[in-house]
Amino acid sequence: MIQKSTIDRIMEATDIVEVIGEFVQLKKRGANYVGLSPFANERTPSFTVSPAKGIFKDFSSGKGGSVVTFLMELEKFSYPEALKWLAKKYGIEVEETVEAVENREEENHRESLMIVTGYAAKFFHEALLETEEGKSIGLSYFKERGFTSDTITKFELGYSPDQWEAFTGRALQDGYQQEFLEESGLSVKRDNGSLYDRYRGRVMFPIHSFTGRVIAFGGRTLKSDKNVPKYVNSPESEIYHKSNVLYGLYFAKKAIREEDNCFLVEGYADVLSVHQAGIENVVASSGTSLTVEQIRLIGRFTKNITILYDGDAAGIKASLRGLDMILEEGLNVKVVLFPDGHDPDSYVRTFGTNGFKKHIEDNKKDFILYKTDILLKEAGTDPIKKADVIREIVESVAKIPDSIKASVFIKECSYLLQIDERALLSELNKMRLAKAKKDSQQMISRHVPVDETLLEEPPVREAKDDASQEKEIIRLLLLYGNRVIDWDGIANTYIGPFMIAELSDVEFENSTCKSFIDIYRKEVENGVLPEEQHFIHYPDKEIVDLTVTLIATKYTLSENWYEMHKILVPDEQVNMKATILGAIFHLKKQKVGKILETLRSELQKTLGEADQEILLNQYMHMKRVEKTISDYLGSVILK
Repeated sequence: MIQKSTIDRIMEATDIVEVIGEFVQLKKRGANYVGLSPFANERTPSFTVSPAKGIFKDFSSGKGGSVVTFLMELEKFSYPEALKWLAKKYGIEVEETVEAVENREEENHRESLMIVTGYAAKFFHEALLETEEGKSIGLSYFKERGFTSDTITKFELGYSPDQWEAFTGRALQDGYQQEFLEESGLSVKRDNGSLYDRYRGRVMFPIHSFTGRVIAFGGRTLKSDKNVPKYVNSPESEIYHKSNVLYGLYFAKKAIREEDNCFLVEGYADVLSVHQAGIENVVASSGTSLTVEQIRLIGRFTKNITILYDGDAAGIKASLRGLDMILEEGLNVKVVLFPDGHDPDSYVRTFGTNGFKKHIEDNKKDFILYKTDILLKEAGTDPIKKADVIREIVESVAKIPDSIKASVFIKECSYLLQIDERALLSELNKMRLAKAKKDSQQMISRHVPVDETLLEEPPVREAKDDASQEKEIIRLLLLYGNRVIDWDGIANTYIGPFMIAELSDVEFENSTCKSFIDIYRKEVENGVLPEEQHFIHYPDKEIVDLTVTLIATKYTLSENWYEMHKILVPDEQVNMKATILGAIFHLKKQKVGKILETLRSELQKTLGEADQEILLNQYMHMKRVEKTISDYLGSVILK
């Protein structure tokens, strides 16, 4: 349990723009910051951060809340884990009691996996630096590769002892459960049910999540036995999906933003060597084929990818088609090829930082032009092969969503392919039309026919209007509840308590709105005037979602709007009496309307004369109440 005073210090120190900016490329727009949603695939920014209110709102996915909520949504942290992450970032000490073994069972499943992989990373790192076997085998290997002590420490490199149960035995002894050791892939179950170490005798490359937690491992053997796989990687688990992870991204994201470019390499050593050389905007797909999810991860920080290939021409040819999806995601792709016998790791160690940068600058080519060059050389003078090359190149250009950029590439390719530009444009338009038709057909095929029997059901009256009016009350409480009233006949009180008192006879129907009003009322009764931050950081997620939805806005009116367009936008703050009383009495009028509807329904039934008279009196009374409210609304709003 983290004390409230510590939580307050964490929140006071936290800069929401700085924190979210580590995961989303933000641009200032008016008083707010905007960027592409990390929760949805979009090309137009709808993700907004308000530093003044300390909230974010993602209009694509509907998610919103405080910086703590953001970390919980993105990294699946628990509330305490998100606070601890922020505390670590801002150097705030959080006192925690040591958990007993039995308490680990109370951790949720995902967090248990995170805990065991973190424990393993520490075990392997200590085995590398503190054991004779680790020093003589693992540390010697890393030093031979040129990795410094700082790099080894920063990336938490390690060594798994060449024994069957060195790690597993220690983990079980320290109270870690067999279930999580096996599911994380750290241990493997024998036929008799016992466990043994998966990575024994390997140097270890921990794979970090977006927020720096170890979620998986890559283990490299140092043996020359061809029957032993060179690399063994963690299996898929609840915390590790290899298609969604890029090795080194946690350490590279700041540099990627600053350089507005991401270097994409193939292996762990490439990342380590290039990063160590001071070129930190480098990540790896870790030997797997590049995925759309990985491309979108990079796209949060930059629209520019430079792919660094080794000299294997066959491998380059095989990967060309797969790289089309980078273009499809709207990113700019350049390719750099290293001389035969070199990869990024060996080249930067041989020629140093300046030589590495110079080679990239001198040899980088746009992906489309590079692909055209490669395929043309392969086609030679064969006209059939050349026609196939033309179609393949146009297919790649057709994937570029930016029509201006696509037309520039068509012009360049026209020159390289020695074919009329109009012919290429014609082929491009055919492909785009075919794709549009295919997409349309897929949408039609996914359409589910309506069951006509459902149409025979009696219509259900939705409470949309009621919910909207109830939410309007809460919006006003959030925005203006702490303002002092200075209206005719009403003074020396705050808007919040005044509204709560006026609504004491109103029953809220929306469950979240009702909970909000109950919380607000209790705080007022305790002599506290709750402000929006109280609800932004409230433990109940539904309360947080409601709060952020009501106070966040996707658009901000320009300060020069009136000067430029001479259009006056009504300001609800100009006449606060009309705004507040209007909302209260509109809600009351709706509630009265529902009561009248119920009474009318009852009056239509066959009842005794006495019951009929009672209901009629109630109905007439409510009609008088409705008229009073309507008259009052008219006088307040119009004056």
